[in-house]
Amino acid sequence: MARSRVLQASWYDYPQYYDIVFQAYTQREADFIVAACRKYCPFAARRLLEPACGTGRLIIELATRGYELSGFDLSQPGLRYLRRRLARFRLYAEIFEADMSNFRIGQPADAAYCVINTFRYLLREQSARGHLECIAASLRPGGIYILGLHLLPLGGHKEDSDCWTQRRSETEVSVTARLLRADRRRRIEDVQLCLMARSGSKELRLQHAFQLRTYTARQFRRLLDSVPSLELCDVYDFRHDIAQPFAPNNETAYSVFVLRRRHHVS
Repeated sequence: MARSRVLQASWYDYPQYYDIVFQAYTQREADFIVAACRKYCPFAARRLLEPACGTGRLIIELATRGYELSGFDLSQPGLRYLRRRLARFRLYAEIFEADMSNFRIGQPADAAYCVINTFRYLLREQSARGHLECIAASLRPGGIYILGLHLLPLGGHKEDSDCWTQRRSETEVSVTARLLRADRRRRIEDVQLCLMARSGSKELRLQHAFQLRTYTARQFRRLLDSVPSLELCDVYDFRHDIAQPFAPNNETAYSVFVLRRRHHVS
């Protein structure tokens, strides 16, 4: 097979491949969301919200389990893909276009979740705080927010590349993510993704460059302290073991924070 040319494009414009790339996490993350709702919500959680839902792999999974879902994103290809999958599986979710740093929903959610570093796409402190304030306003008192992101180790050393491959039916998708540059003063990382998808005789190769905001454990805690309507319940690691929370530290990279909307803010 002749080598295909490399497209300079966003992988969000190819939602069928993006969805496959993260499918291995779906079951474990959904299990954790359900377990966290049972552990931390003072009521039975039924209405769930996913900001920046992308292709909606978790929306599909949780809707299948009987939850009421709302989700939004700025990616039109992702939202179209999600709507087609909802129709295919005869599921319903409220899906709309919105920015994760400035949004409003009608009926408050019992819980919300945002995983795999999506939060770090908000490059400015003001945008990150705005997101958390919008989340707090979207939750009923006592509702929780499950937020997963990589923290920067205290020494600044971490893996500068990662690769993985996933298959669905006849389609195989491989991704290599590389950290190109890290600016500790501006707290910005430049990342490049290389994606290769094969399905039968078809092949697609693309490169996608983007930036992420960095957080040490202390910087993230300071951000949380600036949003008094949310309290930190517990922190988990990549294993998503609801029985094993741990204290935030400078050694654990991927951290899952469980935040709760306070009943009263002093």
